[in-house]
Amino acid sequence: MASGFSHDVLVIGGGAAGLMCAATAGARGRSVLVIEHANRVGKKILMSGGGRCNFTNTGAGPANYLSSNPHFCRSALARYTPRDFIALVESHRIAYHEKDLGQLFCDDSSRQIVAMLLAECEQAGVHIATGCSIEQVTVHEGGGYVVHSAHGAFAAPALVVASGGLSIPSMGASGFGYALARQFGHTLLPTRAGLVPLTLSGKPQEQLADLAGVALPVRVASGRAAFENAMLFTHRGVSGPAILQISSYWQPGQPLHLDLLPGQDALDLLQAQRAARPAAELKTVLGDLLPRRFAQRLCEHWLPNRPMKQFNPAQLRQAAQLLRAWPLVASGTEGYRTAEVTLGGVDTREVSQATFESRRAPGLYFVGEVLDVTGWLGGYNFQWAWASGHAAGQAV
Repeated sequence: MASGFSHDVLVIGGGAAGLMCAATAGARGRSVLVIEHANRVGKKILMSGGGRCNFTNTGAGPANYLSSNPHFCRSALARYTPRDFIALVESHRIAYHEKDLGQLFCDDSSRQIVAMLLAECEQAGVHIATGCSIEQVTVHEGGGYVVHSAHGAFAAPALVVASGGLSIPSMGASGFGYALARQFGHTLLPTRAGLVPLTLSGKPQEQLADLAGVALPVRVASGRAAFENAMLFTHRGVSGPAILQISSYWQPGQPLHLDLLPGQDALDLLQAQRAARPAAELKTVLGDLLPRRFAQRLCEHWLPNRPMKQFNPAQLRQAAQLLRAWPLVASGTEGYRTAEVTLGGVDTREVSQATFESRRAPGLYFVGEVLDVTGWLGGYNFQWAWASGHAAGQAV
């Protein structure tokens, strides 16, 4: 270790990316200190996946990430794959299972993932300071950085910012990493809540609020993006995996279009029902295809309700078209309070995709959610944390 430095590497943030970076660097013989302002590390890991941690996705690749610089994530994701993290999980004898769409969860508890990361850090000689708030970061006179904290001043030639984004402030999220990036000359791209429920207001909210708790499979589209999964009506709007996914692509004022019978031909269904049950009303027919309360609501506000035999071919086509592309206008999102991720952040054009070192300030690194890289719902953001943390840990 160079004289005048307390450590080789300082890591700000004891979340997924920070702990992975620390363990990787420590295993290479580096003296590493993780500085975490909360009273324990890995708080978002602990709450994720309903307490079982959706720790990766077997299909994770560059196409599953949003960024203004979409090629940035390729190198790190190729060098540390879901298979690599699965091997680590298996080496710690953590039982896991695959849910739909390649999502991997712990059989038991997300605490096992935190315990695994802490064990890796301990084996690598990493020191962790919790409850350690940072007052300021300055440049060391001999190069490198000094972190002035509640536990004193620490200095190192390498400083890794793994402080996350703005999502779920109750877990301790803050804009600290963005302020630090700005301090050292970095461009920040606008941030907003991602993987978040959408809210309704005015007439749509009045029409749908009392359906809270009703869920159904949909294919939801906004612009060029579309996802097929479950949607859930809430007291304030809509949620569920399909909505959380599309929320990262949705822009205010942009209508959503929902296929309410995904994978089925709505016109064929209606024509078959007209032939088989000519006296049945449309709301009754739809009540067998959709949640009954929602079907009734559709026939109160969006579709005419009358016996099937009274629909002529053009009217049947109109009804089918609405079922294929039901329009829904969201007014906003639930915001960072419930958002799983933060879109935007540190502009990756000013960061090396190989090492994650700043192109503005030598020895300064950014990993994880603080960067303008955001994954889909379903384990992709954890895989980005592991991959980016590992890449920086190999370089510091």
